This record gives sequence, structure tokens and C-alpha cells, in this order.
Amino acid sequence: MIQNKPIIGISMGDPASIGPEVSLKAAALAEVTEICKPIIFGDADVLQNARKITGLNLKLHKINDVSAAIFDQQDLVNVFDMNNVDLEQLQLGEISAMAGNAAFENVKKVIDLALEGTIDATVTGPIHKESINKAGHKYSGHTEIYAHYTNTKKYAMLLVEENLRVIHVSTHVSLRQACDMVKKERVLDTIELLHDACKSIGIENPKLGVPGLNPHSSDGGLFGDEEEKEIIPAIKEAQEKGYDVEGPVPPDTLFPKAIGGVYDGCVAMYHDQGHIPFKVHGFNWDKEKAQMKSVRGVNITLGLPIIRTSVDHGTAMEIAGKNIASPDAMVLAIEYAVRLHQSKQR
Repeated sequence: MIQNKPIIGISMGDPASIGPEVSLKAAALAEVTEICKPIIFGDADVLQNARKITGLNLKLHKINDVSAAIFDQQDLVNVFDMNNVDLEQLQLGEISAMAGNAAFENVKKVIDLALEGTIDATVTGPIHKESINKAGHKYSGHTEIYAHYTNTKKYAMLLVEENLRVIHVSTHVSLRQACDMVKKERVLDTIELLHDACKSIGIENPKLGVPGLNPHSSDGGLFGDEEEKEIIPAIKEAQEKGYDVEGPVPPDTLFPKAIGGVYDGCVAMYHDQGHIPFKVHGFNWDKEKAQMKSVRGVNITLGLPIIRTSVDHGTAMEIAGKNIASPDAMVLAIEYAVRLHQSKQR
């Protein structure tokens, strides 16, 4: 058991999604309470309903101030009641402005409390971008919300599952915009963020791999010039700063090597270049049951003044309320939040 366990604020995600279920399942596990003090942020009525759905033998301790939380009591989960959902109107599995607004408010609350130091780290459940935008909050995802409310200019998304650690030059933009964003300074910033992130989780001298943007990393300019003009100069400057960086490596070679442990971290030039190999590695589909057998992987936002980790799966609206959602990714996200907090304390 960890001494001086950190307080982890868990925003439960979209109330119509699997978020409340996986948040409760994870927060109730001994392997979680042995390493941290979890508090779920969300509507208490929604979480009571999730408790019934999951059949967990738990007492939900409703609070409105972190100082009122009770820790280290078996079968008790602290719930910071946001009181922002009308349970009679909530339809599990359906997109709505009410659900989107509640999800947004939960995230904003944990950000505020982390910035003031009341909680030590934040972990986020899945949100639905359409629901949030229906509520008038014009953000493309958690990363952008965190960047805005922490006034962070240089930030990036890091995905972690076993040996595979992937950071992105761009995420939630169109493919056309993503190509335009492959610029030397942005690629270099991303390499530096990845290097620092690997060190923060205990990798002293990380070896990093950088892919090309184009097929075969352009084959010497046959299929584009982004490698020559932007990516290679960024890699060379990173090497001059003392970073162990290799590239540009064709992505269909880079990611299998990374999974095998050749690289401690990889840069992806755009969203799907990184997410597809990551989810093929961490998500396990059960063909007979027509559902995910296991969903693993953690999303960490780098560059922030506070700690934010998240599950790297979506809202899974189609299975909300069916008690088949796995808490594996939520548990991993909490574990990484604790590791990052410990690293900051050193």
C-alpha cells in the first residue's frame, strides 16, 4: 500500500454512456484503493442507478466538498455530487444536450480542483463530442478542454499500452488539416514532450521512433516532401539536443517494432496513424458475443500544469446499462495518474 496516497478526481464521463459503470467498478477495486483515494465526480442519482445496474454491494458517500470524503472504508465510494442530471429524462445510450452539459461540468470541476491543489490528479471517463457540442460547449475533446482551462499552448495526447507509447502531432482535425500541421517546430515540440513523458514514468534514456507522413516515408521524395522539409530537420535538431531519436521510419514498420520493445515511444503524425495500431494492440473483440472482450489503453495529456489521464475507449452507448463494460482501461488510467503524481513528488 502506498503511503500518502494521492486524491484522484474521476470525472464519470457522459451519464448516458458506460462511463458511470466503469467508474464505479474501478473505484471499488482493492487494487485501486490501495494506491490512491478516488472520488467520482458526477450526478449522484446517475451513479446510484449505475450501482444497481452493476450489482455492486457498495455505499455511495455523497459529498459537496473534498474535505468531507471518507477514505479507506471498505465498500464505500465517494461521490462528489454535481447534481446536474434529471434521471427521469436521461435515456441510456442516447445523445443529448443534458448529458453533454453534465459531462462537461464534471470535467471542468476536476480541472478547477486540480489547479487549486485540492485534488492531486484527474482521470476522465468517456465523453461524447456530439452531446457536448449540443450543449453549446464547442470542443473537439477532453484534450482541448483541458488545454483551454489550464491556458496551455504546447500540449499533446499520449497513448500507453504495455510497450507501445504513442504521441500525436495532431489529433482531432481533418486529414487535410493534419497534413498541413506537420511542421518542423510542431514535430520537434512533440518529440520533446514524448521524451519528457517517458522519463516521468521511469524510462531514463528513452529511445524514440518517428514515422514519416507519406507512404514509405516518401521514398526519398517520390511521394511527397514533408519528410525532407519538416520531419527530418526536426529529428536532426532533437538529436543535436541529445535525444535518442530514429526516423523517419515507415509507419508500417515503426509500430510493429515499437510493440516488440524496440522503441520506448513513438510519434504519430496524425490521429489515425497512431490510434489504429494502438487499438489493434489493446482492444480484443469477442466474435461470438459480438462485443469487446477487453479494452486496454490509457490516454495521457502532456504539457499540462495538472495530471490528466483517461480511458482510451469511447462512450460505447450501445452497451450502456448492460453491465458488460470492462473497467480495465479505467483502472490503468488511475494507475498511471498515481505514477505521474509520484514522479512529480520526487
